[in-house]
Amino acid sequence: MPASTLSRPGAPAQAAAASGHGLAVVLLAISAFVIVTTEFIIVGLLPGLARDLGISVSAAGQLVTLFAFTVMLFGPLLTAVLSHFERKRLFVVLLLVFAASNALAALAPNIWVLGLGRFLPALALPVFWGTASETAGVLAGPGRSGKAVAQVYLGISGAMVFGIPLGTLASDVFGWRGTFWGLAALSLLMAVLLMLVMPTLARPQRLRLAEQARILRDPFFLGNVVLSVVVFSAMFTGYTYLADMLQQLAAIPSGQVGWWLMGFGVVGLAGNWLGGHFVARNPLRVTLVAVLVLAAGLAATAPLAGQHGWLMVALAVWGVANTALYPICQVRVMQSASRAQALAGTLNVSMANAGIGLGAMIGGAVIQHWGLAAVGSVAAGIALAGAAMVPLVARLQARTATPAPAAAR
Repeated sequence: MPASTLSRPGAPAQAAAASGHGLAVVLLAISAFVIVTTEFIIVGLLPGLARDLGISVSAAGQLVTLFAFTVMLFGPLLTAVLSHFERKRLFVVLLLVFAASNALAALAPNIWVLGLGRFLPALALPVFWGTASETAGVLAGPGRSGKAVAQVYLGISGAMVFGIPLGTLASDVFGWRGTFWGLAALSLLMAVLLMLVMPTLARPQRLRLAEQARILRDPFFLGNVVLSVVVFSAMFTGYTYLADMLQQLAAIPSGQVGWWLMGFGVVGLAGNWLGGHFVARNPLRVTLVAVLVLAAGLAATAPLAGQHGWLMVALAVWGVANTALYPICQVRVMQSASRAQALAGTLNVSMANAGIGLGAMIGGAVIQHWGLAAVGSVAAGIALAGAAMVPLVARLQARTATPAPAAAR
């Protein structure tokens, strides 16, 4: 769910020249695939790295929290500070950071070094998402920018469908360290290819964050941001520990968990389409429906874990709603902003990561106190809390839209 912060170059000649660089757009989409896979691959690796490092799965799950909270805390500021950098050089540096940090994670002798290997790419990720989609539009040129941006977004879906499951399967063959080595190599490869293929673009003007920050005074916008935190907390209270649930509750062999995760992601493609198709009509109403469907899938997973056919149905319901909520939340928050939609999108990415981190923490606490089987029910309860928030946020919208009456004399 990236947010755009790039200022478009004004010269038509430059835009026309950039239109021939379709390969650079494809490389940005593949880079997005590598970056999102790096962010979420830890979900599929938790059981193996926890055993190898001699820690509990719930403790290893805090690596998700570390990554998410780093994005939350540093995302808007770093994106604003670096928004005026020339794009080709910026993307190359960001991918080199991912290459180095993945290599560090592969070499990590303990959870602390592995944590550092997760902290560094978390700094780079929001900067990439804060600039990549609109850069793709500039590269594609007039009339083709929408398709180019969609290609970059496809990197997210590709990571969820193929990157994370294949990385999980690779870890069963080469170990979790081998998966990180593979991501390091892919990141380095993309840095080299972008350096060779991507044209040099005009440096954008420096963003003035203070002027855009006025949206933080809008109660309706803030209500939508808080709703995103709750929704993502529900999603990742469950999803962070999905691989462990499949192994421990459903008795899925470790070598098959990646295929189940891939199935979860493939089904989610339908959710991505549904969310993007319906959200423009009424973002809050679509959020309500998706969150209720999410709650149903989460609540049903543990009780149906012993019946693999019905478990597939529960995971399909969960997966459709889970993936649909990515574009739904992004569009809902950006439409709620009266101005500065770029900053609104960046803030939604940061607050969504706050929800991801909270979800990982909540899920870990649930495992410690009530066991793995309770994770789905608690996540479903959080989703229902999000559903209860929707009419409250809608009330804020009505209050914002209604002019304040003149003071009585």
